[in-house]
Amino acid sequence: MKLVVTGGAGFIGSNFIRYVLAETDDVEVVNLDALTYAGNLASLADVSEDRRYTFVHGDIRDPEAVAATVAGADMVVNFAAESHVDRSIDGPSAFLDTNMTGAGVVFEACRRAEVPRVLHISTDEVYGSIEEPGSFREGDALEPNSPYSASKAGADLLARAYGVTYGYPISVTRTANNFGPYHFPEKVIPLFVTNLIDGRNVPLYGDGRNVRDWTYVVDNAAAQWLVLTEAEPGSVYNVGAGNELTNRELTMILLERFGVGEERIDHVADRPGHDLRYSVDTTRIRGLGWAPKVTFEEGLDRTIAFYREREDWWRPLKDGGASDRRGAAR
Repeated sequence: MKLVVTGGAGFIGSNFIRYVLAETDDVEVVNLDALTYAGNLASLADVSEDRRYTFVHGDIRDPEAVAATVAGADMVVNFAAESHVDRSIDGPSAFLDTNMTGAGVVFEACRRAEVPRVLHISTDEVYGSIEEPGSFREGDALEPNSPYSASKAGADLLARAYGVTYGYPISVTRTANNFGPYHFPEKVIPLFVTNLIDGRNVPLYGDGRNVRDWTYVVDNAAAQWLVLTEAEPGSVYNVGAGNELTNRELTMILLERFGVGEERIDHVADRPGHDLRYSVDTTRIRGLGWAPKVTFEEGLDRTIAFYREREDWWRPLKDGGASDRRGAAR
């Protein structure tokens, strides 16, 4: 069975590939990745010699490269995306190009190749912000508030259009914030952890009241695999573990893990249009049989241990400028 993963050298994609290779015996994984700044083959060094794994250097915006890669595929998962909100505010064009145009190239290539199962990975940000105690359901309106989330919402709607117009169903998952190993150190948890390892302060946006739901990345990989293989094609599923924390609460937990206090916080000006709270109802994915297996505390301990042990992986990335990003929760 041939599985094509786009963006498999990124954070969630690499963890997904590792999960599939560990959990199956008969799946051959082809990883198509352009290796932009956040794509790192070192994240897959431990599976690079696996006979079931193949890397293809290519861009999802290239119709010929995508068509050649998905030919004969039984399943395709589109992880490839520009994903950092701050970068989308600074320069939205790359996000529109990759996240919308690139997704369209993938969808069209899969349709023409008659790939039986296609899954597009989206984000809870497409819904916008919601006040407590509410949570967004899959049928709720999409109201994105950043160039990043708008580009992802556009791809979600294109996936829907392929089902309606062509009768070609594409499944979509809208995932909450992930954390875990191999996370590029511009995002909040790896940025804060690596800063604290180096004895540096951590930058917190505004008053820190923004709320995010945190899912350990391996649990998320299990959810994606379940939707890809078991759900009705064309379905939409929210994925989140229900670990809602304010950014300040998250920061204080990390400071406590390192035995330091809030004097290590640098308060920085808030991000423009910063959504206050993301929260998704996960009844549908749990009805499919998924539930997180790793608690937030256990996942955080694993994550910190990874960054303590694998400076060889993250330090070159951080020395290359990742530490210049503020890194408030996505």
